[in-house]
Amino acid sequence: MFAFVYTFLAGNALLALANAPLVFCLALVADPAAAWPFFLLLSVTIAPSLGGIFASFRALNDDAGTVKPVAAFLKGYKRSFKRTALLGVAAVALLLFLGVDLVAVQAMPGAAVLMPLLVVLAAVSVCLTVTVIAGVVLLPETHLKSILKAALYFVVQRWYLSLGMLVLLGIIVSAAVLQPVLGVALAPAPLLFVIWSNASYSFHAALRAP
Repeated sequence: MFAFVYTFLAGNALLALANAPLVFCLALVADPAAAWPFFLLLSVTIAPSLGGIFASFRALNDDAGTVKPVAAFLKGYKRSFKRTALLGVAAVALLLFLGVDLVAVQAMPGAAVLMPLLVVLAAVSVCLTVTVIAGVVLLPETHLKSILKAALYFVVQRWYLSLGMLVLLGIIVSAAVLQPVLGVALAPAPLLFVIWSNASYSFHAALRAP
């Protein structure tokens, strides 16, 4: 139990440091939703930090007795940075494109059809990015294209886990927006651990399949 609490507390602190510009601006701006493109651009740092905390969770699962969350986070962050940073940039660019389209189609005749489609695409993009990052940490020697294909299958086939992921991520975002300091200090790591556990299970189940 101590290993879990220690990992969660250290993970939250490291996430805050890795995303310091985003956390700082959230604390200063009264209405982040009004400046969503700016905050979306700042969120490009989230993907590499997820690589770090997922590495901490992997170390916790492998050997909770001797876990060193700070060292595991830093090692995982550095090891996966190139691929997770690329994923982060791609995800932010796609979400920015979808967000601009979502605003633009509100006044169009086909808004009732286009808006739900854009929302679904954005949701799939978020779930896919997080699942791929988990795969990068879990299978560091596997080609990114193979992880991406497997992750897309998991996100669609196990839609209920994807829906759960969106709910957990929504809680994290809400906590960070409403109470930036307290929310980031307490909420992310335990909820991200659930997301990591589900993604890890999906990849391990695929590896065990004949």
